[in-house]
This record gives sequence, C-alpha cells and structure tokens, in this order.
Amino acid sequence: MTIRPVTITGEPVLHRRAAVVEDFNDELRELVRDMYETMDEAHGVGLAAPQIGVGLRLYTYHYANDDGVPERGVVVNPSLTLGKVSGAEPDPDDEVEGCLSVPGLSYPLKRAEWIRVRGFDEHGNPLDFEATGWFARVMQHEYDHLDGKLYIDRLDGRWGKRARKHIKNAGWGIPGQTWMPGVDPDPFGH
Repeated sequence: MTIRPVTITGEPVLHRRAAVVEDFNDELRELVRDMYETMDEAHGVGLAAPQIGVGLRLYTYHYANDDGVPERGVVVNPSLTLGKVSGAEPDPDDEVEGCLSVPGLSYPLKRAEWIRVRGFDEHGNPLDFEATGWFARVMQHEYDHLDGKLYIDRLDGRWGKRARKHIKNAGWGIPGQTWMPGVDPDPFGH
C-alpha cells in the first residue's frame, strides 16, 4: 500500500468527469488499498480517485452510520438517487463541509438528507444501500468528485465568494499542486 499525494483544486483531473471502471482486477484492488491508506493518513471520511490524480469512477469512505451500512467501504461506478434538497440557507454550524482537495477550508452547504447508492465493490459485487444524514452528505460529496465537481462549486452567495477569494489568495486553481498526508502539516488540524 502507498500513501499518494492529494490533488488541490485546479488540477484538471478534479474538474472533469471520471471514466467508468471497466476491469475489476488486482490493479483496481491495489488502487483501492492505496486510497484507504491515503484517506486514513489524511484523516478523511472519504476519498475519490480523482483526488489522487486517477480519473476513474470510484471512492472510498470511512464513516460510522445508522443506516446498516459497513462504516468502511468502496463504491465503484456509483449512481445516486437523491431525496429533496431543502431550499433553505445552510446552517453555518451544522452543515459545514470540507474537502481534502481544498485543504483547510470549510463552508456551509445544503445536501439531500436521504439518498440511495448503487454501484459495485472492488470485486465487482453489486452494492445497493440507503444513506441518511451526514452519511448521505459524504456519499454526495464523493460522488460529485466523479463528475468533476468540488463542493465549493456548489456554494452560493457569500460562501462561494469567500471560497473563491481564499482559493485565489492561496495561489490554488492551477495544475500541479498537491499535499502529502503524513508529510505535510494536516490542513484540518487533526
């Protein structure tokens, strides 16, 4: 297993649709092991393949939930069915999201409170489960990465303006920037 560098916003692989996984082979399972190790070292609750520079449709997660789903897993070639997303303003205390590819930043964002996830595990076995609350948020966040979206792309109004300003001031938004979990300082202070 290998810890891989995490790409920062501006890296092209983060901003384009990832390719469907075609082969459920040893190479895929090695990628999944690397993703788990990288996610764990970065103290993340999820990690999508594009975040480590791999443009494939899969993500790992580690999140205790009340939905009867194992707290650690991988979803390959996922599809999501979302419940309604409230039109209310996001709660700046209870609905704050962060992202390993936008290191150190957190902003409020509304998400669906219920989703259904379908896909496959790393062996090609089908997955089909429901997720609620924060677990649903994790699934939506990671899925967005596979479509070339970061959570900051969904921010509206003042939160979007603040995020864009911070990204500009940090010098991000250009290719070639990464951070290395376990080597570089933890951007979220874990």
